[in-house]
Amino acid sequence: MITPGSSNGTSNPNSRSEPNVWERFRCSALATDYDGTLATHGTVDESARAALLRFRASGRKVILVTGRRIADLSEVYAHLDDFDVIVGENGALLYWPRDRREESLAEPPPAEFVEFLVKADVRPIERGRVIVATIEPHRHVVLEAIRSFGLELQVIFNKGSVMILPSGINKATGLKRALKELGIRPEAVAGVGDAENDHALLDFCGLSAAVANALPALKERAAVVLSGAHGEGVGELIDLILGHESDGMEGGNPSSILNPTAADAQAMKSPH
Repeated sequence: MITPGSSNGTSNPNSRSEPNVWERFRCSALATDYDGTLATHGTVDESARAALLRFRASGRKVILVTGRRIADLSEVYAHLDDFDVIVGENGALLYWPRDRREESLAEPPPAEFVEFLVKADVRPIERGRVIVATIEPHRHVVLEAIRSFGLELQVIFNKGSVMILPSGINKATGLKRALKELGIRPEAVAGVGDAENDHALLDFCGLSAAVANALPALKERAAVVLSGAHGEGVGELIDLILGHESDGMEGGNPSSILNPTAADAQAMKSPH
């Protein structure tokens, strides 16, 4: 897998939380990115996994939304059944761990397109059920190939990775399909991410959160900026959700920063 890079986050000494967003938000599911969010350098630590299991034990759903291929993901994370559903290949397919069912949500680029990239010495190059991926130094070759073949494809950048997908496919479209099958409204989903390709995911969810190591542009648009990086931040978000709904968060919570501008937008999307 062509894995995006990651940076280390630090706790914010001036962290604070405003209750209004939490008062309007009732969570039925968590949608989390993998690389740079739940995982650090491809690995999920035990405390982060324990938080996921704690969240599921509360009766809620856990959805993984990732740019990775399922086969690649299974090599770095041995517990895919921790998730109710996995939105893979940046929204291009669904994987249901319970019965190991894969469902492609779009048609892949033609074989001739991939062959062209190979002949143009585009390396590394990876092909999933739908997605084709390489790294940023080859973006000009990729764009030229799309023009030459007259294809309706889009290029999504993600911390050095270049993902080629059918037009209109992203993490939000994949999550929308998963939620339809689960019977969950997007307004009842908390989304958390760290990178460029997580914008669509966070914009689609009823509550958006960014881990401490997220790109500045993502933090600016997230309703909640977590003080923890990577899996620690995901665990922090889970504790926030469970805490607010179990006891009203008496006395507040010191471990997150609420982004007021994004909070207003999120509040408008959340159920009353």
